[in-house]
Amino acid sequence: MFVKLRMTAHPFTVTPETTLPEAIALMEAKGVRHLPVVREGRVVGVLAPSDIAAAGPSKATTFAAGEINYLLAKLKVAKVMTRDPLTISPDALLEEAAVLMRDNKVEILPVVEEERLVGVITESAILDAFIEILGFRDPGTRLTVDATDAPGVLSQLATVTATHDANIQHLAVYRGEGDRSIVVVGVNSLNTDDIEADLARLGFSVLYKLQND
Repeated sequence: MFVKLRMTAHPFTVTPETTLPEAIALMEAKGVRHLPVVREGRVVGVLAPSDIAAAGPSKATTFAAGEINYLLAKLKVAKVMTRDPLTISPDALLEEAAVLMRDNKVEILPVVEEERLVGVITESAILDAFIEILGFRDPGTRLTVDATDAPGVLSQLATVTATHDANIQHLAVYRGEGDRSIVVVGVNSLNTDDIEADLARLGFSVLYKLQND
């Protein structure tokens, strides 16, 4: 799956000259936690909750409350934003975005095409895609099967489901230790008793079954 299929296009943005209170008000009004900072269509930064928290006054400050509010009201986004953020192409795989975000501990990536901001991809979007890919909410049955990690095993699983006119809608393989793997098979049938019986005869073990009406 490509980033462009899951990104939020035309995201809310601010400029480096936007004041911090204006940016915070926009985030609250639109229900977003991060804002790309752009200048003439190009990404120059990202404003995150951590940036806003860091801009707050120290508990040891000697400024009066009125003075603090005055200073914060004049503070520009450029002074507190994370500069030169990581970005990603809309044609990159969603897995690439997930690895980049995970490895660098960021919750959002501006999506850039020809140096212009075209969207953002967030942790929430990636989690939604993960749920969809595994078919967790789809009607049917998800069988979690213990299987030998060997050539032809997936073919056997597909043959069994096809024999019973069940269509495999989702498939995921989690490799374990040694020669064992866990295979999650999502089929479009609620009655999988015969499928499970055939799998057992072939040496597979169904560890868990989840049914969605």
